[in-house]
Amino acid sequence: MPRPKRHLIATAQETLSPPASLPENHTIAKVRKAEGKNLYSVELPSLPTEKILLVELPSRFRSQIWLKRGGYVVVDTGAFAGRENKLDGEIVNVVRDEREWRKKEYWPAEFVKKSSYLKESDEEESRVGQLPPSDDDEEEGCV
Repeated sequence: MPRPKRHLIATAQETLSPPASLPENHTIAKVRKAEGKNLYSVELPSLPTEKILLVELPSRFRSQIWLKRGGYVVVDTGAFAGRENKLDGEIVNVVRDEREWRKKEYWPAEFVKKSSYLKESDEEESRVGQLPPSDDDEEEGCV
């Protein structure tokens, strides 16, 4: 029998708004890759990109909240500290409204939002949408 819909709604409401502050062992991480069986590779802002953590998605999020590559999650790195296994942490929250989360003081500065628009320096180098130089310009320089 499937879970009641009230569990789905409660989980969705819980992940919608950011908390006022994060506990000590909780950090925001970027999802790199789905490893399968509810395991995800994530990148922490304080670690170099070569160091990827393997975290588990708890049962309350499974088949209810979907994660995508490049999305953000809150990871509890102290959840599996006493165990001897390959897991480095557990996902405790999923960032769904990224705009609201970015306004909080605990959002890492390493996770800056990349603009899809060209900067002014890139605009000069780009020739997209411009016509090629005409032959008349070349002839005037030779005469």
